[in-house]
Amino acid sequence: MTMIELPVTDKTGKKVDTIQIDEASLGNEVRPSLLKQAYVMFHANRRIGAARTKSRGMVKGSTRKLYRQKGTGNARVGNARTVVRKGGGVAFAKDANTGKWRQKMPRRMRQLANRNALLAKLVDSEVKCLDSLEMSEPKTRDLKGTLEANGIDRTCLIAVAPDNRNAALSARNLENVDTIRIDQLNAFELLNHRYLVVDRASLEAFLNGTCFSDDNQEAA
Repeated sequence: MTMIELPVTDKTGKKVDTIQIDEASLGNEVRPSLLKQAYVMFHANRRIGAARTKSRGMVKGSTRKLYRQKGTGNARVGNARTVVRKGGGVAFAKDANTGKWRQKMPRRMRQLANRNALLAKLVDSEVKCLDSLEMSEPKTRDLKGTLEANGIDRTCLIAVAPDNRNAALSARNLENVDTIRIDQLNAFELLNHRYLVVDRASLEAFLNGTCFSDDNQEAA
């Protein structure tokens, strides 16, 4: 059994404890093919599908020929809705059908991908675990100082408990910093950021699966 020792630091960056994490609970090893499949699925399912154009048949207007076909010396021409005229329809018009690109993965595979993405971050020493992220009031300056003290110099994802509103509000105006509820942590968001910042209680709840309700387990 291989264990990962993750340092636990305070808001000043000082090490105060360590957490032992079993690699077996996160998939034993980093699985690039699984992570890619999960990333592509999350990315594809975020598409809104709002792009659409009108075909020739959707454009309102007369179907009458603009002028008679023979005897004018001009090339033959159809009605004003043809695709070669301004204001006409579009050839091969786009249809907003979201079902075309949506992808699915079995629930167990999604859950394993989420945990395996966390393992990849742990292996690369890109997880910063704090003893607490609680704040008495929303204050961006205090949270920025905490991140700088813990060596955060690139994009960062802060995973917070659902009731930790002050930390989430404090991060709103920080550049390259995003927040996510710990029970919604997923492979897509983990792989989109260099660092993961999480407090000890939330990380242990994620590892033990106690931060998920039945509905969240289905969506995880």
